[in-house]
Amino acid sequence: MTQPVLVGVAGGSGSGKTTLARSLAQSFRPDQVQIVYLDAYYKNLSAIPPSDRDRINYDHPDAFDEPLLLEHLKTLRAGQAVAQPVYDYANHQRAEETVPLKPSCVIILEGILVLAMESIRPLLDLKLFVDTPPDLRFLRRMQRDITQRGRTRESVIDQYLKTVRPMHEAFIEPTRRFADLIVPEGGRNEIALDLIRTWIGRLSEQQG
Repeated sequence: MTQPVLVGVAGGSGSGKTTLARSLAQSFRPDQVQIVYLDAYYKNLSAIPPSDRDRINYDHPDAFDEPLLLEHLKTLRAGQAVAQPVYDYANHQRAEETVPLKPSCVIILEGILVLAMESIRPLLDLKLFVDTPPDLRFLRRMQRDITQRGRTRESVIDQYLKTVRPMHEAFIEPTRRFADLIVPEGGRNEIALDLIRTWIGRLSEQQG
């Protein structure tokens, strides 16, 4: 197997990172691309009482299992499969099942703090930062957390004010300086998508 192209997609919560990652993935055959979600690599908190898990800052870099993510990325780049964790958002712990990830020509790593991880950045062939206005990001996050994760409106607002917004300003927004390309509106930016697809294809040929 040739050296895969590793693309990092970062940006604030609700910015459109997932839409961008999936739009890029659709440009390739299913066996040619793999999306690795940073959210799957939250630290396993099953040993902590449920009442204490609610007080954890899940938007801080320390909330993620960076060593495991690094190990899995290196394994995928070496042409071997990994078992990606499945995170249970409702209970703040890892589920018993895992998701098999196979090595591929293109690996897309998507998550809010992808560019903040010093051990991960050197592996990335292309670093993208999705830039979306704060009000739009907040509304998208609220809709997602209420409909998909069973949160209340009040809890979403409380978490946003206490951790999401301050962590974005402290750790996420500063990482845009590491980006090779800043993409306004994420997967809805067709011009940027075309440019990125072309670049990935060209690099894949060079590394093939």
